[in-house]
Amino acid sequence: MSSPAGGSGAALALALILAAGPACARLVQADLARVAVAPPPGARAPLDLPVTDARTGQAITLGRALAGRPALLLPVDYTCGNVCDPMVSMSADALASTGLAPEDYAWVLVGIDPRDDAAAARRMLAETLGERIASVRPEALIVSDAALARLTASLGYTAVYDAGTDSFAHPAAALLLAGDGRVARILSPLALTGRDLRLALTEAGEGRVGGLADRFALLCYGYDAARGVYTPLVQRILTVAGIGTILAIGLLVLGLTRLTRGRAA
Repeated sequence: MSSPAGGSGAALALALILAAGPACARLVQADLARVAVAPPPGARAPLDLPVTDARTGQAITLGRALAGRPALLLPVDYTCGNVCDPMVSMSADALASTGLAPEDYAWVLVGIDPRDDAAAARRMLAETLGERIASVRPEALIVSDAALARLTASLGYTAVYDAGTDSFAHPAAALLLAGDGRVARILSPLALTGRDLRLALTEAGEGRVGGLADRFALLCYGYDAARGVYTPLVQRILTVAGIGTILAIGLLVLGLTRLTRGRAA
């Protein structure tokens, strides 16, 4: 599994957050330059991080939420309608389009505004997802200031509070985690497709998610870190197609040889 490209991920995050408009209006360029997601080499989310499940109010750990599954981790402001609502909605659509069972992955939302409580998280999910909640099963988590600081430092994720508008400028990015918390990819939740997300979850699942066809597809698609999506690799496609053609010809020759020998006998 490849490591994420931090620099390009930061560029993606900054470009997307600039599109948020009013939420960034009072921030100067120096503030915006800090808004990024750039995981350090070997970045890993702390699985022992204490969190609160917004649905049940139960105190758990991040590791329990992941339960050893590859996870789409989406840091959000539960009261942000500019970027976060579309990110959540489009991520839900992409997850539903993967064709994977909800048991195969975890979709974890983490609140980046410590003032947001469990009620705010539940309200956002209800208003944004509606009946789709049952099919994608998001796990909305509430964290303390200390836990949030530890998590964002581990992931190289930086959001900036804008006192002028009482809002957060934050990267519009999702982190794809392996079951042990390792950062596998940085994805764009505003450009995700079911195919991209299935490939990412298959890659992060290291053989435990998806099927043979998915692993074959990974030979033909490469991760574009600048865009946060998977794109076709023409050279790989041609190579795989060439190998397939050679094998088909070989099988045909073998079949004809056996047929000729059978007739001669």
